[in-house]
Amino acid sequence: MSEFQTKISPDSETFARNREDMLALVKRMRDLEARAAAKSEERRPVFDKRGQLSPRERVSALLDPGLPFLELFNMASYLVDDPDPDTSIPGASIILGIGYVEGVRAMVFADDAGINAGAMTQKSVDKALGAIAIAERQKLPFIHLVESAGADLMRYTVELWAHGGGMFAGLARLSAAGIPVITVLHGASTAGGAYQPGLSDYVIGVRGNGMAMLAGAALVQAATGEAAQDADLGGAEMHAATTGLVEYLAANDAHGIEIAREVVSGLGWKACGPALPVCAEPLLPPDQIAGVVPVDYRTPCDMREVAARIADGSDLREFKPDFGPATLCLQARIMGQPVGLIGNNGPLDPDGAAKATHFLQAMDQAGTPVVFLNNTTGYMVGTASERAGMIKHGAKMIQAVTNLRVPKIALYTGASFGAGNYGMCGYAFGADFLFTWPNAMTGVMGGAQAALTMEQVARRTAERKGVEPDEARLAAQRAKITAHFDRQSDAFYTSGRVLDMGMIDPRDTRAVLGFCLHTCQEARVRQLNPNSFGVARI
Repeated sequence: MSEFQTKISPDSETFARNREDMLALVKRMRDLEARAAAKSEERRPVFDKRGQLSPRERVSALLDPGLPFLELFNMASYLVDDPDPDTSIPGASIILGIGYVEGVRAMVFADDAGINAGAMTQKSVDKALGAIAIAERQKLPFIHLVESAGADLMRYTVELWAHGGGMFAGLARLSAAGIPVITVLHGASTAGGAYQPGLSDYVIGVRGNGMAMLAGAALVQAATGEAAQDADLGGAEMHAATTGLVEYLAANDAHGIEIAREVVSGLGWKACGPALPVCAEPLLPPDQIAGVVPVDYRTPCDMREVAARIADGSDLREFKPDFGPATLCLQARIMGQPVGLIGNNGPLDPDGAAKATHFLQAMDQAGTPVVFLNNTTGYMVGTASERAGMIKHGAKMIQAVTNLRVPKIALYTGASFGAGNYGMCGYAFGADFLFTWPNAMTGVMGGAQAALTMEQVARRTAERKGVEPDEARLAAQRAKITAHFDRQSDAFYTSGRVLDMGMIDPRDTRAVLGFCLHTCQEARVRQLNPNSFGVARI
């Protein structure tokens, strides 16, 4: 490999302008994350009165100090339940990510009972299903810190109920696969949520606060006339002594977390796979990425400049550099691990798609993970590209991406439109991990292109009818369509709808990729002990 020679000067006005624009978007992301934390903190007096830790304190106590924690789906539900960008809260009432517990890489799922009592909405379900899918694929113990009011009945939809069943099925599959499910009952787990501990392999109940019941005292009295107390219906003490739903009874939240860590320690799931190799830092600092990439995808950007700032030693080897040159196929190492990188310096043309297909097959044959750096407006259109076999070559690329057997990690770094998103391992194509930068735009096409398309249709219709087009009406239509498409293409909008696994600071890209690659590597070598049913409570 050879060291990449950058053409970007950190002292240039362009670099400074790009950096200022990108960091403004990063600040918006961090402010939204802080908004969720602040909203949860408003419930601090309630937690204090009950002698509880706050949800974020629980997560902090569970995780090994000083080790990385990769938050997932951080923008989930933003602009969904509340469409007002000034008040909408991201996170979907769940704190979620991959971190280390007693040296074991694990999926950590904490209900944020500080926000709407931890009640779940549609995107909470989508986030939970995403977490379970990642845990299953990456063979990660699933640790759930429970305190939730169940489904948000004020926002109930039948889809929420139907899709919510997937959470139960997912937990059952984890247990059957030999992936432990560990639950700490910090507070209430009612109605359908009561099955969460029932589907867990280990349950720790916190005395006095932890509860699991299909119906609380008020509903029981309304439905049956029976006067009962919540503690008798589903208190942790009752379950520990009477039903056997709780294995370990904890004195308080901190004790419950301590027991959970002991359970993980007893799994025998220490990190597996080869030791992490010593690796060289990029010669071009990852921090410069904020100034390398313009926030407007219509401004050209050489994705080699990005690759060189995430690759070990900034060393890159380019595959077929002179054939289909707008499609970059690079080999490098990230955190010591060999990777193939595919990036876009323009639309995907027939030669570029053919090259990418060859490269993907070669990476798959070699067992090398592939990273997709999305920045394309799609596959090339026009007479020349159609006659050159764009459909055929694009389809081959999509087939190759879909059927890769090696880990695949996708990043939305700029544009990711149309079928180009499909060829670059977009949402529907089974990426092990898929993240977005805050400047990214994704969708079927850009707003301007959609507006122009519909304007041309209107003009041809008017011409066919022999009338003059209404220019004022066309201008209004153009503005409406552009706004409609661009609003839905914005990264904050799409990430709020769980169309990726989270939004990251571009400067963290190398660290995030390294963590994800190591997670995939560990999963590939871990041997599980599955059974046909899952751990059942008998």
